[in-house]
Amino acid sequence: MTDQRPFYRLTPEKRRERLAQQANLSKEQLDCLQKQSSRFGNELVENYVTDYRLPMGVVTGLMVNNKTYTVPMVTEEPSVIAAANNGAKRVRLSGGFHAEKQEHQVIGQVIISPVKDSAKCIRWLAQHTAEMIKVANAVRPSLVKRGGGAWKIEVRPLPDYLSVDIYIDVQEAMGANSVNTMAEAVGQYLINEGFPVLTAILSNLYLGSLQKVSCLVQTDYLKTAAMSGLQVAKRIASLSKLAQVDVLRAATHNKGIMNGIDAAVIASGNDWRSVEASAHAYAAYGHPYHGLATWQLTKQGLRGELTLPVSLGVVGGSIKLSQQSKINYQISGIRTSAELAAVVLSIGLAQNLAALRALATTGIQAGHMQLQYRSLAVSVGANADEVDKVVDALKPMDQVDQAAAKKVLQKIRRE
Repeated sequence: MTDQRPFYRLTPEKRRERLAQQANLSKEQLDCLQKQSSRFGNELVENYVTDYRLPMGVVTGLMVNNKTYTVPMVTEEPSVIAAANNGAKRVRLSGGFHAEKQEHQVIGQVIISPVKDSAKCIRWLAQHTAEMIKVANAVRPSLVKRGGGAWKIEVRPLPDYLSVDIYIDVQEAMGANSVNTMAEAVGQYLINEGFPVLTAILSNLYLGSLQKVSCLVQTDYLKTAAMSGLQVAKRIASLSKLAQVDVLRAATHNKGIMNGIDAAVIASGNDWRSVEASAHAYAAYGHPYHGLATWQLTKQGLRGELTLPVSLGVVGGSIKLSQQSKINYQISGIRTSAELAAVVLSIGLAQNLAALRALATTGIQAGHMQLQYRSLAVSVGANADEVDKVVDALKPMDQVDQAAAKKVLQKIRRE
């Protein structure tokens, strides 16, 4: 008899069985779902069925503040890790990345709406700032004990709203849960005082956690067989300027940066969606949307800079819940949230350098297709010994698709 309980009440095993019946999955497919499942998954997400695995590689030799890192990166896009390593090597040969010390503050918002007398509300809130800070810290005494907690409140008037912004030092955690709890406590306090509170929640625009990284690349490390390093550097600087004035280019410019940042953040167990939201909001903060990283040609070389508001943790939540996450921190040797932010942004700037250098010289597809061909070879059934042969055969072709790859593989096997 079929189990009639709601899907969420079933065990993961029973959920897989029900999906197999509904979708007519084979025993082999059902076994795959079972093998890829973990005992932690059901504690992390609702209606858990299995783990969806992504490849993990590493960027090696990433030098930040004179320390060299090996950093795990998780991504399904073939060229990302290759580009990160490429950019990291060129910067390392020139002295590495420099990261300024980051403050780690997250803003909690309490929104008051409707606002009948804005001036009167603002006066009252200003007079009771100390009380609101006390209320916020009272619900997270452990954070205060570690040296963190709410320390500043600002009131921002908006059309039809007032935003009470609570600045909270979250120490080594990403801080979402703490900030939401503290904001809600202040919200309840204001409700008790007669204010119409609409909502209380953190902001994912981490203006209190700005991280800046920079590097100076010697132009000789940018040269190609066809172009001098100085020529390449000039073209990179020009592409960087384009991303400041053209929103179409800026979107792709920033996507490339986030390719590297997201992959490193996922491997660290942090919330990559939060990082993405903050980055793109910052790209449009106070001015039209523009490129996040900049490159300028100076007398000393090609100077790159990247500043992002980013909140990352090394403790709390699900950051080190899995064995894989713990292993990743052991591989990287990263111990603090500030160190993680510096490393992650350095990977983003390395990624951007590699992408712009490719655009300025051979074009983006040359490197992309080399790795795409490998994925294509695997997709048509090539084994480990056949992949390189398939790729070599595909390179000179004008039209490359799955049908072409199948024909190549068949020919290789006949020979």
